[in-house]
Amino acid sequence: MAVLTVQSFTSVLAEDLENTRPGEGKVFLWWLGQAGFALKSKNCFLLIDPFLSDYLAKKYAGKEFDHRRLMPSPVHPGKLRGLDAVLVTHRHSDHMDPETLPVLAQNNPRCRFVIPRAEADRALEIGLPEGNLVKLNAGESAAPADGFRVRALPAAHEELTLNGSGEHLFLGYALLMEGICLYHSGDCVPYPDQVYQLGSAASDLGAARIDAAMLPVNGRDEFRRSRNVPGNFTIAEAAALCASAGIPLLFAHHFGMFAFNTADPADLRRDSAGKTSAPRRIICSPGHRYRIGL
Repeated sequence: MAVLTVQSFTSVLAEDLENTRPGEGKVFLWWLGQAGFALKSKNCFLLIDPFLSDYLAKKYAGKEFDHRRLMPSPVHPGKLRGLDAVLVTHRHSDHMDPETLPVLAQNNPRCRFVIPRAEADRALEIGLPEGNLVKLNAGESAAPADGFRVRALPAAHEELTLNGSGEHLFLGYALLMEGICLYHSGDCVPYPDQVYQLGSAASDLGAARIDAAMLPVNGRDEFRRSRNVPGNFTIAEAAALCASAGIPLLFAHHFGMFAFNTADPADLRRDSAGKTSAPRRIICSPGHRYRIGL
């Protein structure tokens, strides 16, 4: 059974990432805002969907949804060194950030970038080196660097969407680090066979089950859908998926970044207060590191 310890820190994030030295059988997580996470084990340092720039605020200035950040970037991408891998779930710029990923690639020349095969052209367009790309479709696995393995899963944002070659545009990732199995869904809503997909991914990685899931909980509605803003799980849906799949820890994220596409963290905490049945709900917060151990 995975054990979670929540720790606060007062140093700047770059220093905390540098100074944290996980021991065997432990993985540390930091929330970077939106869908972004940093993960660190004894032998591996990786990021998932880091959105660390003001790219979208500049792109949408003066538009209906101006994309001004409500949460400042917790770290400049130029401060991040020693990265082994970056996992990117899809091409939306708050996940495949054109002003974050090229900086990471320049400062971490051995870093591998795990991307949907369907978006390889976009990755090259924003400046990622082709030799560093690990291109996956749903159902495929890889070991991009020492210390972890990853399997790609379908994601429905709000639908399962494939290109003409049968490649999924939206992915989630299951990964195994230090014997701990983690799942990041990417942007996603519930879809048929999702619980089966999670069990299959854990088995493929050699795990009995997924120990912790990072799921987006900003919800969805017809107003956003009518303006081409696809949504995600609600907190209740995310908890239900974890319960059905036997996942004991839920890291709720993808809120507090853009005023037009968020959930109120106070509501998320109120809805989660007093819940004693699995999963344990963690409403992600800056200034905290999360230690998962076996």
